[in-house]
Amino acid sequence: MVTAKARAIDGPDKPFRATEIKRRDLDLHDVLIEIKYAGICHSDIHTAHGEWGPVNYPLVPGHEIAGIVIAVGSDVTKYKVGDRVGVGCMVDSCRECENCQKGEEQYCVEGNIPTYAGVDKYGEPTQGGYSTHIVVTEDFVVKIPDSIELDVAAPLLCAGITTYSPLNHWGAGPGKKVAVVGLGGLGHMAVQIAHAMGAEVTVLSQSLKKKEDGLALGADHYYATSDPETFKQLANTFDLIINTVSAKINLNAYLRLLNLDGTLVNVGAPAEPLSLNVGNLINRRRSFAGSLIGGIRETQEMLDFCAEHNIAPKIEVISADQIDEAYKRVLASDVKYRFVIDTSTM
Repeated sequence: MVTAKARAIDGPDKPFRATEIKRRDLDLHDVLIEIKYAGICHSDIHTAHGEWGPVNYPLVPGHEIAGIVIAVGSDVTKYKVGDRVGVGCMVDSCRECENCQKGEEQYCVEGNIPTYAGVDKYGEPTQGGYSTHIVVTEDFVVKIPDSIELDVAAPLLCAGITTYSPLNHWGAGPGKKVAVVGLGGLGHMAVQIAHAMGAEVTVLSQSLKKKEDGLALGADHYYATSDPETFKQLANTFDLIINTVSAKINLNAYLRLLNLDGTLVNVGAPAEPLSLNVGNLINRRRSFAGSLIGGIRETQEMLDFCAEHNIAPKIEVISADQIDEAYKRVLASDVKYRFVIDTSTM
C-alpha cells in the first residue's frame, strides 16, 4: 500500500488542505502511477461544491491525470515501468454489458466507476488526481504519445475526449459547418479538433474579447452572442453545434441556428435544468443531444489524433497551494484555458 500526498476538500465551502491518502496494494492487473500533473476541470468544482448531489467528504478531485508507471501487477501486459500514461474520468466499469463490450464504458449499464467521488469494486471511495500516486486497473489507463508533454497531456484526458467524442460521433469533417459555444477549457479544444477534422469552424462566445485566440486556434469565424444580430445572421446555418458552457443558455436561440438535420450537443453540464420549445426541433428535423466523455479505446484514439495534428491545450501550471484561487478564477472565466497542477508541489 502506497501513501500519497494529496489535496482534499471537506465540504462545499471549505478550502483545500494538505493530506495523505492510502492507495491500494496492486492487484494482478493494476498499475501504480506516479502522477506528475493533474488538470482542473469545471466538473471538479461542481462536485467539490456539492452542486451535483451529495458528496462523501473528504474529497480528492481530479480526473485529468498524467504520469509515469512505477510498478505493475503480476499479470499486467499493457504497460511497463517507465511508461508515460494517463487516466481520465473513470477507473473501471462492469466490462460485461452491451455498452462496455462496444468500448463505450462511460455508458456502462451498471454505471462506470468515476475516478473520484465514486466507490470502487473493493467497496472503497475513489479519490482522484490531486495527489502524487494512483492505482488503476490497466484496462482504464491510456498511453500518452511521446510527442505530447505530460503537463499538456493532462487536460486531454477530459477536455480533449469530451469534445473529440461528439465531433467524431456526429461526423465533423470536410463540408460540415460546426459551431462551438464558449471558448473555455472545453471550447478551445473543440475548435482545434474540429479544425483538424476538416470542418468549417465558428466560435459563438459572449463577447469578442477572445476572438484573436479563437482564430489562432483554427476557427474560421467568431461571433458575439451578446449581439442579437448574431442569431439573425446565422439562422439555419450549422450542421453541428457543440455547447461547452456549464451555465444556463437560451437553447431555443441556439437550436434555430441549426440547418436541416442539424444537432446541438451539450457537453457542458450546468447544475440547473434547461428548457426548450419542441417546435424548434420539429422545424428542420433538428436534434438536441448530450455526450459523456468517451470510451477507453476512443480516448486513446483522441490522444493519437492530437499527437498527429499537433493539438495541445493552452495551460497555466500552478502549485497545489493555488487550487482554491484557481477555482475562483475558473468561475470568473479568468484562465486561458486550463489550470494544471504540478503534483511535485503536493
